[in-house]
Amino acid sequence: MSQPLWRRATAEALGTGLLVAVVVGSGIAAASLSKGDVGLQLLENAFATALGLAVLILALGPISGAHFNPVVSLVDWRLGQASGTGITARDLAAYIPAQILGGIGGAVLANLMFDRAAVSWSTTDRSAEHLWLSEVVATAGLILLIFALAWTGRANIAPAAVGAYIGSAYWFTSSTSFANPAVTIGRAFSDTFAGIAPGSVLPFIAFQLFGGIVGAGLVALLYPDAGRAAADIVTPHTDTTGATQ
Repeated sequence: MSQPLWRRATAEALGTGLLVAVVVGSGIAAASLSKGDVGLQLLENAFATALGLAVLILALGPISGAHFNPVVSLVDWRLGQASGTGITARDLAAYIPAQILGGIGGAVLANLMFDRAAVSWSTTDRSAEHLWLSEVVATAGLILLIFALAWTGRANIAPAAVGAYIGSAYWFTSSTSFANPAVTIGRAFSDTFAGIAPGSVLPFIAFQLFGGIVGAGLVALLYPDAGRAAADIVTPHTDTTGATQ
């Protein structure tokens, strides 16, 4: 018996919200503490995000699987259909809105914690082909990593591995690896270091979704039966008795 859907959706909203709060909040702090040094600001932002994401997966993964990302949820649903181990269409319909609303709430929270206006639309334009390519690469790599860990029985190290991947992808992608539609939407609500202009959001999401398709294709190619491990995405989640679902 899995956790009730309302509880899992709440965990997804909370996790995504806190993730965006970490991204935006650390970006504001970095820009304030390291003025004029963009490289150091990015290092601080990436370091905080990597650690924060790992902690959130550890804290909330046992409840919902800690997707915190519509692309992860979509691929989990799709690849798990054949084996019946992934989330259901009903789960998906609850997870994605929860993630998006959580992401927006997280940006508002970060703004308020740093004495900013609750909502300040970002003016950071991120519309360029190399940035879109980066989002494809970052998202595809994330999907491949998550399913590879689950299929090979190493989902227990997902918090550290996923955090490390996102932290490194800040540096090896020109887009600084958003790789998450809900986080992308949330970051549009803050005109700060980590923001993205509303006009840049839809193309980013489109290429993230394409990256999810590429990642799913790589999973199918390299791990043909990986869908059977969909219950362990991103990390194994349990019911109240501790039985893995």
